[in-house]
Amino acid sequence: MAILNFGRRKAPATATAGLESFLDGYSIEVMPRTAEKVEDFTTLLPRGTRVYIAHIDGTPIEEMVATAARLADDGFDVMPHFPARIIPDAATLEDWINRYQTEAGVRQGLILAGGVAEPKGEFHCSMQLLETGLFDRAGFTHLHVAGHPEGNRDIDPNGGDAAVMDALAWKQAFSQRTDAKMALATQFVFDAAPVIDWADRLQAAGIDLPVHVGVAGPAKLQTLIKFAIACGVGPSLKVLQKRAMDVSKLVLPYEPTDLLAELAAHKAANPDSLIAQAHIFPLGGIKTAASWVTTNAGSAGTPAALTA
Repeated sequence: MAILNFGRRKAPATATAGLESFLDGYSIEVMPRTAEKVEDFTTLLPRGTRVYIAHIDGTPIEEMVATAARLADDGFDVMPHFPARIIPDAATLEDWINRYQTEAGVRQGLILAGGVAEPKGEFHCSMQLLETGLFDRAGFTHLHVAGHPEGNRDIDPNGGDAAVMDALAWKQAFSQRTDAKMALATQFVFDAAPVIDWADRLQAAGIDLPVHVGVAGPAKLQTLIKFAIACGVGPSLKVLQKRAMDVSKLVLPYEPTDLLAELAAHKAANPDSLIAQAHIFPLGGIKTAASWVTTNAGSAGTPAALTA
């Protein structure tokens, strides 16, 4: 995992002037089993919000498609996950795409390797799924891929980020030969500095894909630490560990206000930065996350037209 300079370009924690603007057009993530518990998404999210549907290993495709259809019918832009390692072959991938399109009108997808250790079939990475050409033939308008600001031990088991950067270079080249708009969706982070440094490095390497920064919604500190360890969150985990040592904050739920304020301040000062918008992981519950965004987004709660 890359060693990054945590001391650079720190914005004051109170710098919230651009927070509303940065939350404009935010996206959020759900799973079929959590979606079932929500009676009416239109009371939580503005219509037009991009909603990722996480495909966890073992979730039947029928449940994924039904969730996509429900959200699409309610006026949301649906982006299901396509995890390479749980898709056995190209015929299955084509079947999933057809189901999503015929039953839910899906034209967007998050293409990623997936969290299982052993592939179920012939695919082990997102690049193999993209290389099939099936998404382009189906007319997908948006293809997002994973970004790893803090490195990824699954891809670079010995540390560093050489393989991650090679994969990003491939995805950058692919973005030039697909009609779909591409972007990088990152794992959730708790510190702005690694993300900002990483985005700067991408630009220096000739990569221009917009970055949608993963942000954990409000949740108990213990919940976030559990998810952070399970998902391999790296250097920014120190933010949670430091918070856990502060008795005055230990019992209070974490909120991403300071993190987003730093990202917003950086974007306002550097409008050409690849950092584009926020993607919310509702680790403390989707109702809690949606309520927090509504409170902090103000008039920006209505998503802007999708660009990436």
